[in-house]
Amino acid sequence: MLQNTNNTTSNALVVEGGAMRGIFAAGVLDAFLEKRHQPFTEAWGVSAGSTNLIGYLCGHHGRNHRVITDHACRPEFINWGRFFQGGHLCDVNWLWHQSYQEVPLDLDHYLSGTTKLWVATTSVMTGEARYFCVDDHNIHDVLTASCSIPLAYRDYPSVDNEPMSDGGIADSIPVVEAYRRGARDITVVLSRPLGYEKKPLAFPALTRRMFREQPGLAEALIHRGERYNETLSFIQNPPDDCRLRIIAPPEDFPVSRLTTDLNKLDLGYQQGHRAAMAYLAELAQEVA
Repeated sequence: MLQNTNNTTSNALVVEGGAMRGIFAAGVLDAFLEKRHQPFTEAWGVSAGSTNLIGYLCGHHGRNHRVITDHACRPEFINWGRFFQGGHLCDVNWLWHQSYQEVPLDLDHYLSGTTKLWVATTSVMTGEARYFCVDDHNIHDVLTASCSIPLAYRDYPSVDNEPMSDGGIADSIPVVEAYRRGARDITVVLSRPLGYEKKPLAFPALTRRMFREQPGLAEALIHRGERYNETLSFIQNPPDDCRLRIIAPPEDFPVSRLTTDLNKLDLGYQQGHRAAMAYLAELAQEVA
């Protein structure tokens, strides 16, 4: 039985990651900005979900779309040639800092606001989720760590002197953690259509071998699908004291983890925007 570890309740926005699939959430959050929809007391993000959320909480309409369709499509980010020579497939450190330099974030807007951004990472040592409240001191380390997919990014960024990896390994959709900490009105933005479930990892022995120096991380990778599907079950059947709304891509969502086709990315963005507009229209009817 989940326990509420906070004496107060909150209104939370939870955004899943998924690398380039984050274009859907970019469309959702731009629609929220257009309609000045920001009722959330806290936001929870993982990987691309966390970078999407900081753009939203800084008030930057269009920034997430630009980063995904421009910076993330450059060869400095996704580069198979570099990967086969022993380098990064996805250089998340370059992507974060280059986009931050070219399209700066108004951190004062976020820091002066009332919405806290919590970002999930995965401890390389234990394989367990770590959650960090983003501030001006840890933002670069935390968001880079949360996006660092094992193998695709060959380093383990350090946060509070602990090596971290992609938050999606330990907690792909941190809705249960949001509930544990008091959220009772939760909006979840997924990056896959409703009905999707993860399959078990095909080669667990190989994973343990590849990550033999990080056994905790290996076990987290092996059991990721189980935890993901358990989270989906929570989302579809929330506790009686939790109101949960879902915004998810349609079945024909054309974007995968490493899609760089601009037509597909733009379509995915528009699908997110339309889904958010429909969601907001339903909310307005509830209030009317």
